[in-house]
Amino acid sequence: MTNDKDSTMFTKISNSIDRFITRQGEITSMLIFPLLAVVIYEVIMRYGFNAPTSWGFEATAFLYGMHYMFGISYTDVRKGHVQVDIFTSLAPARVQAAISALTTLIFFMRVMTCMTIWSTKFAITSIQGLERNSTSWGPPIYPFKAVMALCFFFLLLQGVSNLIKDLQILFNTKDQRES
Repeated sequence: MTNDKDSTMFTKISNSIDRFITRQGEITSMLIFPLLAVVIYEVIMRYGFNAPTSWGFEATAFLYGMHYMFGISYTDVRKGHVQVDIFTSLAPARVQAAISALTTLIFFMRVMTCMTIWSTKFAITSIQGLERNSTSWGPPIYPFKAVMALCFFFLLLQGVSNLIKDLQILFNTKDQRES
């Protein structure tokens, strides 16, 4: 059993991560507005003036991709990802926490650590080469690859927060899932 000082420290870490991820999710959700503007502009140009842009489709793909990537960790902090819990939903909180902690350690942390490392290497290579997309518009794509790496890191951070909560449930008597 952990002492109260350690528990309080881990609770503060977990709550800080949750607050950060929630705030970044709220801020980056505003990417929907430039995405909407580009889509509306493209539709008006394409169907109103028969003059489609060379950049509209790519811009919407990049904006939506960033919106999606930033939303992954926000969805996790809000418990919005699909979970198959037909076997664990009736189990006591400690059993649920033990299964969640094990799957987080065995699968999630390993996969997200690898995804964070690999996407960071991918982004660094892209930044060093000032990579551009090979289309007629040819926008720089290294910023989007950097965002991808950053978002995988955010999801890894949120996994740490979730693991802390599960371990607190497992080793303490108070239920951290509700806070």
